Amino acid sequence: MAERARVAVVISGEGSNMAALLYASRLPDAAFDIVLVASNNPQAPGLALAEAEGVPTWSQSHKGLSREAFDDALHAALAAAQPDAVALAGYMRLLTPAFVQRWRGRLLNIHPSLLPNYRGLDTYARALEAGDTHAGCTVHLVTEEVDAGEILGQVAVAIRPGDTPDTLAARVRLAEHQLYPATLATYVSRHHDAGWIERQVDALAAALPEVSRKTSHGSPGWAVGTEKSAKLFAIIADRHHGEEAIGLLVKASGADEMTGLIEARPDTYYWPKYYGASGWLGFKLNRPDTDWDEVGEWLQRSWRAVAPPRLTKLMRAADQF
Repeated sequence: MAERARVAVVISGEGSNMAALLYASRLPDAAFDIVLVASNNPQAPGLALAEAEGVPTWSQSHKGLSREAFDDALHAALAAAQPDAVALAGYMRLLTPAFVQRWRGRLLNIHPSLLPNYRGLDTYARALEAGDTHAGCTVHLVTEEVDAGEILGQVAVAIRPGDTPDTLAARVRLAEHQLYPATLATYVSRHHDAGWIERQVDALAAALPEVSRKTSHGSPGWAVGTEKSAKLFAIIADRHHGEEAIGLLVKASGADEMTGLIEARPDTYYWPKYYGASGWLGFKLNRPDTDWDEVGEWLQRSWRAVAPPRLTKLMRAADQF
């Protein structure tokens, strides 16, 4: 069973979505544990619930503090809990760009509309006024622009004749309690999903010139060059021959470099069975802290190692500018 992700939850009030996440985390096959519940409201009822369930809490009123000062304090409390992800659950304050940047890619929110419709407040009234047939909820990544980050999951909720904002909100809240735990679980465990990993590598590899897909002994691979002369520069090895890693295999300069990297960073690099002797270095991708910029750099370097001179010449020329 994969190690559970550490999740912190930030609330402002009742914390019903926090409770949904908390009780989902108590299931035997849960993908995450709640390691902290934080709030800008020391009297938030959700804090009392978390404390009763034995979850560490942190609270501090934002009153009298600048937005930057409060977000710095919140960041410090979250960082001390070392979460893999932070889930906003009814947190009623706008976050500063600096805070969002610190947690970029690890900060999720649930919003009571089918985004991109109705960002911001009063979503139920706006859906009713527009005559929509459905409202709903969305889990998304948080970016500097309000309610504009990548959509991770949605549930539609039918609007019934005679609905008011309150009656509609009550049903949407039921949907939220189903959607948030499931979407969060998928997101925090995505690095164990070979399909998700392959899609990330494919997007990075596709940005390089004259790249095509090519299998290697049944494994997904990427090659550079014409159809007849294409040479592999990257392969995904999904737990090959009993290995624990879902690894990206790339071309290193030689055995000395490979040995040095593996000894210096054994959590990141490894010597792949049957491939290492041919100069392929393994880069472990099934880790929550994978640096995808570094993956992109390795793909480009490996591409250059096997690409025909006509392509590398163009890239070297482009590097001059």
